[in-house]
Amino acid sequence: MKWIRLTISTKSEAVEAISYALTNIGIPTIEIDDPSDITMTMEKKNKTDWDYIDEELLKNKDMDEVFIKAYLPEDAPYEEKIIQIQDSLNHIKQFLDIGKGTVQTDILHEEEWANSWKKYYKPIKIGKNIVIKPSWEEYTSTGKNEIIIEMDPGMAFGTGTHETTSMCLELLEKYITKGDVVFDIGCGSGILGIASAKLCASSVIGVDLDANAVKVAKNNVSSNHVEHIMKVYEGNLLDVVNQKADIVVANIIADVIIELSQSVLEFLKSNGIFIASGIIKERLQDVKDAMCKNGLDIIDIYEKGSWCALAAKKKE
Repeated sequence: MKWIRLTISTKSEAVEAISYALTNIGIPTIEIDDPSDITMTMEKKNKTDWDYIDEELLKNKDMDEVFIKAYLPEDAPYEEKIIQIQDSLNHIKQFLDIGKGTVQTDILHEEEWANSWKKYYKPIKIGKNIVIKPSWEEYTSTGKNEIIIEMDPGMAFGTGTHETTSMCLELLEKYITKGDVVFDIGCGSGILGIASAKLCASSVIGVDLDANAVKVAKNNVSSNHVEHIMKVYEGNLLDVVNQKADIVVANIIADVIIELSQSVLEFLKSNGIFIASGIIKERLQDVKDAMCKNGLDIIDIYEKGSWCALAAKKKE
């Protein structure tokens, strides 16, 4: 299958606004290539981590330039999407520095995309015991308490290497107790739901608006042998779930999290926890204000680089 790749050149401060705009025009699955993520990870490496970055990859890179990549099927009306994207960029640049703000298109085979980025992705340890292992990599466990999650992201977001995902994983490891029910909103590759299942949740439901992400997540659920615990559905949480959870996790963006804070209580049990990530530091206060206004108490805040994640508990 062939795909149209749309590559937007921008700056870090505009990533969230552009991501939100892409979601609004029907492009929920994107890839973010930010050199600062790479350098930050290299600076924080320690003896308990695995190197997953080849320093040669940073040569000749403009460290201030971020690429947001979206993928559309070849038969999709991508010309219309390009016009919508350009209109959104013209609006956003009125209040944010979007850098070049260019949109480049090219055609590639799914196999070409799937293999080109694997050089970036190696086994990595997150939190106390979670190890994310790419399906094509060999790995020998170094501890009896390790929780190994095998991932093949395909064309869906979620490898574990980005700060927003790793903070969610650390918060899930901290707050999940045996037998919990977990909802993963915007599940992408399924990584957070799979981690929840392996952290002894009794039931996990993942939902995503993107059909390809649902397909990828289902494959990853199967390869991790947690299909008896985790189910994945296409659609909106409000439409596909009619029960309540101990934990709801969402790794999205600030504006969507603010919207979710108005309805998430309907899906949380008493003392249930809402874990949210994908929040740039500049929007953290907005998210905190929205959660407090809507009946949630902030109990934990994590920060990595320019990103934040938090855990909030349903008020009694």
